[in-house]
Amino acid sequence: GRKDSWFIPTKLATNLSVSLADSSVRKEGYVMMETNFRMYAYSTSKLQCEILRLFARIEYQLPNLIACAVTKESLYNAFDNGITSDQIITFLQQNSHPRCADRVPSIPENVTDQIRLWESDLKRTEMTQAHFYDEFPSKDVFEAACDFAREWGGLLWEDSKRMRLVVKSEVHNQMREFLHTQSK
Repeated sequence: GRKDSWFIPTKLATNLSVSLADSSVRKEGYVMMETNFRMYAYSTSKLQCEILRLFARIEYQLPNLIACAVTKESLYNAFDNGITSDQIITFLQQNSHPRCADRVPSIPENVTDQIRLWESDLKRTEMTQAHFYDEFPSKDVFEAACDFAREWGGLLWEDSKRMRLVVKSEVHNQMREFLHTQSK
């Protein structure tokens, strides 16, 4: 049987396909983006199909049409691979089909805004190894522990009413020793 061939475009290949593409191809873009995040690419190029696959889910492929969907998951994969929202949006704008390129903006605003929002979602939270402390014997011991954690630069969160706090893992051993001395 016939072996399937794989294209895995590198960043260099992606950049070259945009910047050094045949001028007739660049004038006649091939991507149409809809407001419902569906994308249609009029192309027979396997390379262009694989470039689209970097940030979109290919739903079906006809001899001269690639139907895709830009989803949160497909964009998260792209972001994990080092592709930024600005690169994706620029690619879509530079390769817009002539009928879309005449519109301003060539890519629907809700799509560009959502692509940027999904990228910012990934940067919104930061994971930190930490330890949770509660059941302090008194308010004084709790406040002393909070002050100690602050001095060491390890206090992440405190709840004065319930006498609970969270400290970075790097400060855990020092905090344990401190609390052990406080309990004596």
